[in-house]
Amino acid sequence: MLAEAGDGRYDAVIAAATFIPAETRFRLGGVRIGAGTGNMGSASWGGGSGEGGEAPLMNTPGINSRATAQMAMKALLKVRPDLPVDRLNTLVAGGQFDTGKDLRHYPTEKLEGKRLAVIGYGNIGREFARLGQAFGMRVAIHARPRHQKWIELEGFDYAATMEDAARGADALSVHLGLGAFDPDAQRYANAGLIGDEVLSLLNHGAVLINYDRGELVDVAALERALASGHISHAAIDADLFKGGGTLSGPMLPYLKLVEAYGQRLELLPHAAADTDHPSRVAGAKQAVDQIHAVITERHVTNLKGSLPPGFVDMGAKVPPGIGGITPRHLAALAADRAVAADLAGAGAVVAGFWERLLAASAQEREALLFSEGEVFAEAANRLSTLLRKHHLSGPFTSK
Repeated sequence: MLAEAGDGRYDAVIAAATFIPAETRFRLGGVRIGAGTGNMGSASWGGGSGEGGEAPLMNTPGINSRATAQMAMKALLKVRPDLPVDRLNTLVAGGQFDTGKDLRHYPTEKLEGKRLAVIGYGNIGREFARLGQAFGMRVAIHARPRHQKWIELEGFDYAATMEDAARGADALSVHLGLGAFDPDAQRYANAGLIGDEVLSLLNHGAVLINYDRGELVDVAALERALASGHISHAAIDADLFKGGGTLSGPMLPYLKLVEAYGQRLELLPHAAADTDHPSRVAGAKQAVDQIHAVITERHVTNLKGSLPPGFVDMGAKVPPGIGGITPRHLAALAADRAVAADLAGAGAVVAGFWERLLAASAQEREALLFSEGEVFAEAANRLSTLLRKHHLSGPFTSK
């Protein structure tokens, strides 16, 4: 890489997982396909944080958010509810099971009503929280205070600290990213964030999911939690590299747990975000569009870090429904008169019904419920469907 791009012959670069060394030079910028930019180390934009340098650093956030969140939920569903599906399949296939006599030996619990802690309210964290909510779980999200209003409006519990989120949770999933790199300490800000204190507050037998960055979990603390049974299962998705016969990467510390706890571990090579091929194609296409706009117009979309002089910040671009509601999104819906009319009509019927109920006497209210209840139910379902279809939920952002 240094031999090819160390002399500045290339104006820009698009990368996925390949590490871009600090000594490489790209005067017009770089795009990381995906959200994390830790591998984008070129000094042209100040390294993985994108702070400083002569060129902008960009990413394509949200492209694989749903794929990652769904894989994280799959990890949870493999062990909760804890019905031993493989064992039962073997017994049934061999004709070794009597439902009338044997089923009582396999009690299980549903996810509904269980408490789920989500650390982070970014694109993936929010998508994962919504999946938990769809299964009837009580979801607590820890994020910065500025997110509290939107977290609560979406029906989640806001947790001011990670400890508050973890307290009494049956499962915890972390979606924070590594944070800024401290060159003096030679570590990322969020490294080891999930440690003894957080893990000890989970319910006994809880599930830990880290489909973000391997470094976020204190592996020694995880080992202690596995040994005590406080953590019953852990699912980790982190990079593992093999060069010259030597293993390296953030997955490496977890491999030391396999001998003792292998049956209670699920280890993936940072594959969760790369399982959805259409999403990867969409991300690549978007990266090309972004780098083209930078080269031809100096327009920067999905800026990561600081904006260098001479460039224009064009805001964020994410797939529909990812990251909430934007003016651009609302403008597109308003331009479609049929959609706008549907939303206005259904909303008006719902609002009118409740306004009449509030103004009615007790006797009038009973008559209204019978005469207009079905019309309200139709409009309410129509409005709910339209809001889902057009991704009208989540936080509002002006960019």
